[in-house]
Amino acid sequence: MINYNPKEWFTFIFRLHKADTVRKLAPMFLGLSIYTALIAVLELEIWNLARFPEVKQLAIIHTLLGFVISLLLVFRTNTAYDRWWEGRKLWGALVNNSRNLALKLQAILPAEDTANRTYFRQMIPNFAFCMKNHLRGSFIEAELEPVPGFTPQPAQHVPNQVAAHMAARIHHLYRQQQLSGEQLITINQELQSFTDICGACERIRNTPIPFSYSVFLKKFIFFYVMTLPVGYVFSVGYLIIPMVVFIFYVLASMELIAEEIEEPFGRDANDLPTDTISENIRRHVAELI
Repeated sequence: MINYNPKEWFTFIFRLHKADTVRKLAPMFLGLSIYTALIAVLELEIWNLARFPEVKQLAIIHTLLGFVISLLLVFRTNTAYDRWWEGRKLWGALVNNSRNLALKLQAILPAEDTANRTYFRQMIPNFAFCMKNHLRGSFIEAELEPVPGFTPQPAQHVPNQVAAHMAARIHHLYRQQQLSGEQLITINQELQSFTDICGACERIRNTPIPFSYSVFLKKFIFFYVMTLPVGYVFSVGYLIIPMVVFIFYVLASMELIAEEIEEPFGRDANDLPTDTISENIRRHVAELI
C-alpha cells in the first residue's frame, strides 16, 4: 500500500508511480490518437461530411449516453471501494482480536507457565501470516515461528490448521483444569472470530464482480470512445485527437482502479498492507504475552 500525504497536491499531479494508469494505457493512447486522426481526415478533408447537418447531430447521442456511463462508473467504483474497505475492517478486527486473545491469556496463564505462553506468543501471529499468504494463494514457511508439535500442510487450508491447533491447546488446558468453563467460553469467542474473519476475506477474494456486468462496462467504454470523433470532429476540428485521448484516459482509469482495489489482498500498490499488519500483530502479541 502506498503511504502518502493527501495535502501534497502538486506532488500527486507530476508524480508517476508503478500503479499509475498512464503507464498501462500509454499504448492505447497511441492507437487511439492514430484512429481519431484518421477519422478526422476522412470526415473533414476527404468525405467533407460537414455539409450534412444530420451527421453533426450525432454528438447528441454521446451527451445522452454520458449520463448513463457516469452512473455505471460510479456504481463500479463504489462497489470496488466497498470491498477494499470491508477487507481493511476485517484485518483491523483481526488485529484487535489477536490483542484481546493475548491479553486474556496473559491474565489467565500463570507466570511460570512459559511453555504455553511461548506457544500462544508464536501461534497467534502465525495465524495472521498464514491467512495473509492463503489469501494470496501462496505459503511461505519462513515467515512462521516454528512451534513444536505443529507442522503445517501447505496442500490444505493452513489458517484452519493453525486455528484448530490453538483450539486443541485451549481445550487441553481446560481438561487439565488450568482454565475454567467461563474462561474457556471467553477465549473460544476470540478463536472463533479468527476463522470468521478468514472466511469473510475469502468471500471477498472468491466473489468478483459479475462477469456480464464487467464485460458490458468495458464494451460500453470502448464503443463510446471510438464513436466520439464521428460527432464532435465538426465542432473542434483536429483538437478532437487530444480530447478523445483524455476522455478515454478518465473512463478507462476509473475501470482500472476499480479492478485493482476490488481484490485488496494481493501485492499491488493499492492493496491492503497485510505484510505490515501481520508484523504489527507479531510485535504486539510479543509485548503482551
